[in-house]
Amino acid sequence: MHSTNLLLEEPIRMVSILEPSKPNFFPAMTKIVGTLGPKSRSVEAISACLKAGMSVARFDFSWGDAAYHQETLENLKLAIKATKKLCAVMLDTVGPELQVVNKSEVTISLEENESVVLTPHKGQEASSKLLPINFSGLAKALKPGDTIFVGQYLFTGSETTSVWLQVSEVQGDDVVCVIKNSATLAGSLFTLHCSQIHIDLPTLSHEDKDVMKKWGAPNKIDFLSLSYTRHAEDVRQAREYLSKLGDLSQTLIFAKIENVEGLNHFDEILEEADGIILSRGNLGIDLPPEKVFLFQKSALHKCNMAGKPAVVTRVVDSMTDNLRPTRAEATDVANAVLDGSDAILLGAETLRGLYPVETISTVGRICAEAEKVFNQDLYFKRTVKYVGEPMTHLESIASSAVRAAIKVKASVIICFTSSGRAARLIAKYRPTMPVLSVVIPRLKTNQLKWSFTGAFEARQSLIVRGLFPMLADPRHPAESTSTTNESVLKVALDHGKASGVIKSHDRVVVCQKVGDSSVVKIIELDD
Repeated sequence: MHSTNLLLEEPIRMVSILEPSKPNFFPAMTKIVGTLGPKSRSVEAISACLKAGMSVARFDFSWGDAAYHQETLENLKLAIKATKKLCAVMLDTVGPELQVVNKSEVTISLEENESVVLTPHKGQEASSKLLPINFSGLAKALKPGDTIFVGQYLFTGSETTSVWLQVSEVQGDDVVCVIKNSATLAGSLFTLHCSQIHIDLPTLSHEDKDVMKKWGAPNKIDFLSLSYTRHAEDVRQAREYLSKLGDLSQTLIFAKIENVEGLNHFDEILEEADGIILSRGNLGIDLPPEKVFLFQKSALHKCNMAGKPAVVTRVVDSMTDNLRPTRAEATDVANAVLDGSDAILLGAETLRGLYPVETISTVGRICAEAEKVFNQDLYFKRTVKYVGEPMTHLESIASSAVRAAIKVKASVIICFTSSGRAARLIAKYRPTMPVLSVVIPRLKTNQLKWSFTGAFEARQSLIVRGLFPMLADPRHPAESTSTTNESVLKVALDHGKASGVIKSHDRVVVCQKVGDSSVVKIIELDD
């Protein structure tokens, strides 16, 4: 499994670039989040997505009702059973999203330099002169000269389906705008984004809370994607609400950074959230184009050093309608990996795109190639320096396990964990080999019934780069005698051998607790 990595900083024989890549059991260390929708919700389609490399399924409640998403989720469960591939579930909230209300779904043609009025009176019909919106406070937030973007939901950058407006005047509750480019708006759902403007709406709406309670809780969602996170307090309020829903107390919150307000409070949000999603679609509207790359690189670095998963969106928009990405998009995916992204999130490409499976497969192959030239040595030294001394006990064990695995050219790192924290810390140091996270279930009770933990922790590692979970037999506790530890290790090694990750004479680094001690050991496999 382990191969000598190339470094972009060193000379590369150009002819070697054309050499075909060897197939691996794990197509890429970087994870892929797929948004399920009309083009990807049948059992067959989801099964194909799982086989192609999707490890997290995103359910976007900006469109579609709970019954529609429940049907999709039931199909996902069947696909998981059929393919025997784990998949986590992410619920994406709507948040303070502004939308154009086009009830009759008429096609709206907007001409450059003409005027159009945005009105909060939703009962009126949408037309080329009038666009009803779902927010009554827009006129108070805007002033002449402000910029507004209107685009098809999950727009892919096509200027024929999106339009830039500039505010010319405010008339009571209405906003009069000049159209900056000709466009045709077709469909029922168009979102509206005001560049660098504070929208006085709660991050977690009543509708979001209702969905979390009635859909999220019964389905025990693994991740909550908190749209339009602007302050750390947004995350705290969401966590407080999740804690009241019982089964969602373990759900991880990923703060979705979508505007300058979230960017300005990024450090405090990162400290509070369990992970970050860089929503580059809306960020690309709020930020000047020349600043987008700088935010991406800075944000990913901060997430990496904090050991929290970072997800990048909007990478292969053109694959919504095309079988191959553009050259710029292919490079963009690779740069997201080299910048330190844990996962790539696909939106329109899998939700309504023509080629959802091919998109996942293509993105996975690009990620795998980029991982080969990732400078792990430099990254490791930089991370150790950032963490500083004295290290915590767990941090020291994790970094030592990775250092040992690289020195002995181990094919895999096996980590025994019950909470998943130890495995995530190992992954933080970006080892070049996969980390097999053996999750040991723990018995718990609510005084009415007994239950095992572990399934949540296993699925939640499916968004972390390089982590691949397996659930151990609950009869083997995480902290136990050497006999039972050896028994679980044998199961993990057999799993590795069966999947082709581990072969005869390979070296494996094992990280586990024995009694009160944490142990890192190196084993060499016999025939």
